[in-house]
Amino acid sequence: MASLVVSLAGADQPGLVNNISATITAGGGSWLESRLAHLAGTFAGIVLVRVADEKAQALAAALSALATEGLAVNVITGTESAAPAEQVTLELLGNDRPGIVREVTQTLRGLGVNIEEFSSSIESAAFTGEDMFRAVARLGLPAGLSAQDVSAALEKLTAEFMVDIRQPEPA
Repeated sequence: MASLVVSLAGADQPGLVNNISATITAGGGSWLESRLAHLAGTFAGIVLVRVADEKAQALAAALSALATEGLAVNVITGTESAAPAEQVTLELLGNDRPGIVREVTQTLRGLGVNIEEFSSSIESAAFTGEDMFRAVARLGLPAGLSAQDVSAALEKLTAEFMVDIRQPEPA
């Protein structure tokens, strides 16, 4: 079986997700997981598709053909990667400021941490109404690095960060 990673971005319109799913089904693929969002009036998403090896090229072509004016589509073949030594979930909350994502990701990169999933948002603080940056990330830690090491490094960025790192729930 082949794994296809499909990224899409462009003008949002009713029926867009249905067109994508119909193309996947018609090509013999199975929609495994996705992250889809409406951001600033634009549709953006990624979809993981599993398909028989012999149908992968045709399905990739059919998905690429969905690209129309205003919608960009990119299809790549995924590969299996080695599991990290440890996987944790990071939750971060702090005052928003320009460069905050760069600072956090630069710190994680310096520790050799792989960001496997990342989402962020801006929300208003309860009493002050100030913009607060919130991020949730699934991190792959290299051998020898603890969750406490990651937390300490992130807390050094500013005293205003609240950092919570937890282990995944047992299956």
